Amino acid sequence: MKNIFLASMLLPCAAAMAQTSASSHFDWNGATVYFVITDRFCNGDPSNDVNYGRIVDYGSERLNAATFHGGDFKGMLQKAREGYFTDLGVDVVWMTDVYEQIHGWMSGSGPVNDFPHYGYHGYYPLDYTQTDRNYGTVEEFRELVDTLHAQGIRVMLGANLNDPGYPTLLDAVQYGFADTGLTAEEAAQHRRDWSFDDFFAGRLGWKGWYDRGWIRMPDENWNENDPLEATLYGMPDFKDESDAPVSIPAFLKRKWKGEGSASDAWVNPSARKFRKDRKWSPMQYVISWISSWVEEFGIDGFRCDIVENVHLDRWKELSEACDAALVKWRAAHPDDPAARWNDRFYMTGDYEGASIDYKPDYADAGFSSMVNFYFPKRGDLDGIVHTWQAYADSLHMHAGWHSFSYLNNSYHRDADMDNMTDCATTLLLAPGVAQIYYGDETGRKLSDARLNVDSNQAFRSDMDWNDIDEDLLSHFRKLGRIRRSNPVIAVGRQKTLDTHTCVRYNDDDKILIRLVPDNDRPLSVEGVFDDGVLVEELYTGNTSCVVGGAVTFPEYRNKVALIKEVTR
Repeated sequence: MKNIFLASMLLPCAAAMAQTSASSHFDWNGATVYFVITDRFCNGDPSNDVNYGRIVDYGSERLNAATFHGGDFKGMLQKAREGYFTDLGVDVVWMTDVYEQIHGWMSGSGPVNDFPHYGYHGYYPLDYTQTDRNYGTVEEFRELVDTLHAQGIRVMLGANLNDPGYPTLLDAVQYGFADTGLTAEEAAQHRRDWSFDDFFAGRLGWKGWYDRGWIRMPDENWNENDPLEATLYGMPDFKDESDAPVSIPAFLKRKWKGEGSASDAWVNPSARKFRKDRKWSPMQYVISWISSWVEEFGIDGFRCDIVENVHLDRWKELSEACDAALVKWRAAHPDDPAARWNDRFYMTGDYEGASIDYKPDYADAGFSSMVNFYFPKRGDLDGIVHTWQAYADSLHMHAGWHSFSYLNNSYHRDADMDNMTDCATTLLLAPGVAQIYYGDETGRKLSDARLNVDSNQAFRSDMDWNDIDEDLLSHFRKLGRIRRSNPVIAVGRQKTLDTHTCVRYNDDDKILIRLVPDNDRPLSVEGVFDDGVLVEELYTGNTSCVVGGAVTFPEYRNKVALIKEVTR
């Protein structure tokens, strides 16, 4: 040990000591995505917490598990301005759908089907043409998007062509599409095990909602084994296969007429032109409504829900519409920093059981990936290098197609939260896209409602800004910034050296990744860096000269070493 150290003092290094400059390069193939449920992230404006006659407090944590909790655009903007996302090295912020959600509740699912379930998560759209007032106004949303763009961060939203939200008692009362016999106040009160399909069965007033030219219902003997016909979770299902012209649903026309100019603060200006009957199919309306958010705000990508339940040609139509809308937005906003970006509109999708496998039909339809459900969730540092090898090989096998990996999502908290430090290492050093689920980086705790309500609601607990695991957050930030400054980590090729060691490389750069390095022994870099070269361990910032094919650093932290040649 002493001889090696002395030799390093005598051997001149090939490069002067300097910091490696951060790269501004962005590549969707290796993006770091932060997924956030807006309603659960940060409440920046308590004055917008209650809208549309919704009830947010039914008197217990169990009953409140799936109500709106107050998160909004202003809260996200606050965190963006504080540098929260840039500090994490995030390239993309993926927000849950911002569209106005159903006003009422559905009976929650799970072992105890007795809690009111609202559309706080964005999956139950009522009106695609305006923001939900619980989230904030159109201009507040614009300020959020513009701020993220100015920070070099792309913005993704959710997109769903499969189904609208549920019809609810409160919406039926407010928009008159069924005779409930209730006042709005009565309709907002929770009723255990209430079912819309039982309530509306055989009622003529049903036609005042989406009529049967728009949707199929679970009671119509569709083939539930065919994903293109199946109605998921008892939800009404858009007839995406239909080319027959339909009128805009009567309840939406009544809604827009009744609101008049009073809703201007929440209406997407680019969606107004699509509020008229046009002899379109259902999908033409929905695609136009959704793509109008790209045209108005320069949204950069969509995560598309349950893609196998929608015909591929419709996804292609959405992709083409969004490509055109993004080009139009960039042309209309030449002074915006995001107008100078030249990447095309991005789409990924949820496909049941998808992994990193290339799906040519979906690639042809405009997708660049499917969300990878099989990324390891246990932070296994003894096996992850070989998993990374498969991901890197796959990334370079099909141009424009990559893995989109995560640890947790809104339906499953699969990761070992007691080993989240190692989980973060395996995710943020993985080739392809790495998606952080909000709160993974802070040790966000589950809601106690998991004990007696649908477990999904517990996974979507509020971000507690007063209870943050600072050591864990620091680890996420360190790796995230290193990943963003060194694109070779996410998009380079890989050469596996042993169980814990690999090299990521391209024509211009290379980084040696060593997991579980031994603080008491020199680390071999033979065949990767030449003797006499000065290298930096990026995690700690320490430097060392290569001597005898090895380097010696004073310490390693969190069981990882990231070694790169220092250049002038």
